[in-house]
Formats: sequence, structure tokens, C-alpha cells
Amino acid sequence: MKFKDYYEILGVSKDATESEIKRAYRKLARKYHPDVSKETDAEARFKEIGEAYAVLKDPEKRLAYDQLGSGARPGEEFTPPPGWDAGFEFSGGFGGDGAEQFSDFFESLFGGGGRRHYAGPGFHERPGRDHHAKILISLEDSYNGATRTITLQAPTLSPDGHVQTRQRTLNVTIPRGIAEGQVIRLAGQGAPGSGGQPAGDLYLEVAFQPHRLYRVDGRDIYLDLPITPWEAALGAKIKVPTLGGKVDLKIPRGAKSGQKLRLRGRGLPGKPAGDQYVVLEMVTPEPRNAEDEALYRKMAEQMPMNPRAALEV
Repeated sequence: MKFKDYYEILGVSKDATESEIKRAYRKLARKYHPDVSKETDAEARFKEIGEAYAVLKDPEKRLAYDQLGSGARPGEEFTPPPGWDAGFEFSGGFGGDGAEQFSDFFESLFGGGGRRHYAGPGFHERPGRDHHAKILISLEDSYNGATRTITLQAPTLSPDGHVQTRQRTLNVTIPRGIAEGQVIRLAGQGAPGSGGQPAGDLYLEVAFQPHRLYRVDGRDIYLDLPITPWEAALGAKIKVPTLGGKVDLKIPRGAKSGQKLRLRGRGLPGKPAGDQYVVLEMVTPEPRNAEDEALYRKMAEQMPMNPRAALEV
């Protein structure tokens, strides 16, 4: 997927004001409208201009795009890093802005069924809008439960139309066993209401920070466990880490590389709790000297085998 420079597409600077972006869009939209333009690529350019404007006219999308794209170059291969959208506070989520009409680049950033905020008439009395944000937490915080301080950033427009960043800090209670994709609701922490109406709520979608040991699938935890050939051949009892501490794991005699062993209930807490799966990885030591090489040759002679027999025709 290629990175798109929306500022370059509209021909504006990165510090362009809201009115400058709107003027540039209107000018280019008139020029490349398929009903009037004689340019051969009018339809594609018109769609590209609309996509750029959909991002840059929206202070929330623009703030996230600016942070994500810092250092990226137009046309280069680009993949959004995991959790790139964590820590941004939005008045209704990214999606719901015609993502299906635009490029894969737009879809990867702002698509995916986001929530729309209330967009009805401007009544003088109405509840505040709900806000949404994604937060990254550790697996340990989900396993044990925790209270953490988080900082969210949200865009505001200065009087002259420039996008600025507002930050706020909140104490958040992380429920024990919360899974990725679940939401923590903070009542009254959304936008203030008008005319005495209550404030909206803040919904925090949970995502997990990458872990040096574990992978997560729902409530199940996966751990790659290196073992030696003799542990696999003869069986062994090995201490392995879990989120709740080290436990003894029995490696069965004749274990194979890639084999999965289950530790029941050792995943994330829940009803039912998840399991931990230990995936065996055979590690073969390299011969360090002539004696080691001789030992390998003796093994080849004493225990001949053809592991590729099934491949022969």
C-alpha cells in the first residue's frame, strides 16, 4: 500500500488553515469534476481530491494523519503500525465517512465501522456527545486488573483556523480479564451538554501492547517454547512462564517441533477463562568441535531415519 500525501494532493502546506483547505478543495473539485473536466484522469483525480479533503477538513482525522505520516514520503510502501491510533480522543470514532468510496490507504486508517456522532439539528438543550478513544494496555494489567493514568490528545481549532492539540489525563480502572476490543465506559467524560443537559460518556477501546513472550487470541495466550532434541526425544519436565507465574510443564516423549501443549485456565481470566498454549520449537545445537561432529555422525549411524520419506514419489 502506498502512502498518500493529502496536503500535496490539495496543494496546501501542512500548516494550512481550515479556510485555506476548503478553498483549495473547491478550486480543484471544479477543475476535475467529471461532468465538466476534459482531463483524461478527471474521475480519478476528483476522487483523490475528495479523499484528501475528507481527512484534512476534519480536525480529528487530520491530527491523527499528521502524527502517523510524520517522516513518510508520498508513494512509498506504507503500513500503519499496530496501535497507531491509540491515545486519540474522538467525538464519534474514525469511521462512517464513506471509507468504502476511497482508497485502501484511507480504509486502513479511517474505515472499519466507526461510530457516528449525533448530527441532528442545533437544539439549545441536548446531551453532550459521546467520545471514543483506543488505549494500549499490557497483558499483565488485563490478567491482574489495574488502575492506570492515561493521557489522551484531541484536536481543537485556534481562532485563525489552525489545528491544535489538547491533552487531558485520566485515572482508569482496568477490569481484570478485559479482552482486546472490549470497551471501558467512563460516564460523563465525553463532551459537555448544553442547556443543563448531562455530558456524554467516554468509551475506551482496549488494545494490547506487543508482548515479548506472548501472543493473544481472544482469551487464549500463546507462548513459543524452545526445547532441545533430547528433551523432545526423551521427554522432560520444564518450568515455563505464564501470566500467573512459572509452572511445570511435562514435555511428552517423542514431542515434535510445532506441537501445541495446553495449560488449562492459564490465559486471561473470564467465564470461562482462556488457556495458555505452549508451542514447541526444536532448537538443534551447532557442533563446536570435532568431538561434537563425531557425536552427530554416530547418531546418524546408530539411529538412521528419513524424515522426508513422505515426500518421495
